[in-house]
Amino acid sequence: MQRRTLLKLGAASAAVLLVAGGTAALLQPGLEGGTLSTSGREVFSAVGRAVLDKTLPADDGARQIALNGLLSRVDALLLSLPPHALAELSQLLALLASAAGRRTLAGLSQPWPEASVADIQLALQDMRLSRLALRQQAYAALHEITAGAYFSDPASWPLLGYPGPLKI
Repeated sequence: MQRRTLLKLGAASAAVLLVAGGTAALLQPGLEGGTLSTSGREVFSAVGRAVLDKTLPADDGARQIALNGLLSRVDALLLSLPPHALAELSQLLALLASAAGRRTLAGLSQPWPEASVADIQLALQDMRLSRLALRQQAYAALHEITAGAYFSDPASWPLLGYPGPLKI
């Protein structure tokens, strides 16, 4: 494949995803009122299960409490984002919440709540290593928001061996 053809394909793919993301955001936004919508919570809960797999509690009840805390901290993080970043994240989450967007952008066939941790990890890894910058950026956003929100909680610091800030 020639470089020019590859560039045209990439530009066309980005345009299609942008239009699809905008349409999906109008139908089912990823954010509502500056916080995660139900579909946005499903995406971040699933991504959290995959990204934080070995750091989440083994007990199902404690694991769900930790994931709920993660979602609360993601909502708190969203309050500090500028409007343009919120709009982009809402479009990304809306696209990922739709079946077509989930399959196209993440390569995940099952709905987020039903997908196994291994399947979500594989989908995220494929996004991270993709040749398309759009997929890499989507992965980076999901990963960084998830990890940042989770590890901002002082209760998670012992898992890292971090004693907390020094008292001066």
